[in-house]
Amino acid sequence: MTTPILQAVSITALPGIRHGFFTRAGGVSQGVYESLNAGLGSQDRPEYVAENRARMAAALAVAPDHLLTAYQIHSPDVVVAERPWTHEERPRADAIVTRARGLAIGVSTADCGPVLLAEPAARIVGAAHAGWRGALSGVLEATIAAIEQLGGNRARIVAALGPMIRQANYEVGADLIVRFQAADPGSERFFAPASRDGRALFDLAGYIAARLHSTGIAGVEDIGLCTYADPGRFFSYRRTTHRGEPDYGRQVNAIALID
Repeated sequence: MTTPILQAVSITALPGIRHGFFTRAGGVSQGVYESLNAGLGSQDRPEYVAENRARMAAALAVAPDHLLTAYQIHSPDVVVAERPWTHEERPRADAIVTRARGLAIGVSTADCGPVLLAEPAARIVGAAHAGWRGALSGVLEATIAAIEQLGGNRARIVAALGPMIRQANYEVGADLIVRFQAADPGSERFFAPASRDGRALFDLAGYIAARLHSTGIAGVEDIGLCTYADPGRFFSYRRTTHRGEPDYGRQVNAIALID
C-alpha cells in the first residue's frame, strides 16, 4: 500500500532531499489510532507502530531504523543526528538537525507545529517541534543556529510549516496572552477574541512563521492545513480531549538527505 504524504513546494524543488508531512492514512493501526499512528508514546500495539514507521521510512527512501524522532519535551533543545539511535537511546529534545545522508529526521505531532528546514547548498536538514512552549522559548531560532554550526548559512535556509491546529480551533486562556506579552512584546497580535469572555484564539502558525521570518532565512512556506478540523486526515490531541477519547495517535513529519 502506498503511504500518502503531503509536501511543501519549496522543499520538493530542492534536489537530493526527500520530505513528507504524513497523514493518518496508509497504516495498520485500529480504533482511535486508525491507521498510520507513529506515536511511540501512545498505547497502540507496538508492532503496529513499528510497521507504520517502517512504511513512513520507505516513503522517504530510508531504512526502517533510519527514521529518527526524539523524546519531545516542549523545549528549545536541539540535537545533531549522526547515526541511527534506538528507542531507548532517543535524546530528549524538540528539534533534530543532520548532514548525514540516509537519515530521516522527524518530529511527531498531534496539533503542535511541525517545521522542516533545508539548507541545500551545505546539504543540511532539520526538523523542529514547535508548540506554543517551544516556539516561545526559541526552538526555531535554536534549530537555525544548529544548522549554521554544522556549516550552513541562514540566508539559504528554506522552512516549511506542516499541518497543525489553526487559530479558529485553538482557544486559550487569558493567562497565555499575559505570558506571551511578558516574554515576547508585540505577540498579542496573534491572539483574537474568542466567543467566551477572557478567552482568545491563538494563531500558532502565524506566530511560528513570524519567528522564522525574523531570523532572516531564505523563505517560509505554510501548507495551511488544520489537524483539529480534519479528523479524516489528522490526529489531534485537542479533538481527542474534547471527544473524551482514551488516547490519540501522532503524525510524523520528516526530512532526509537521500543522495
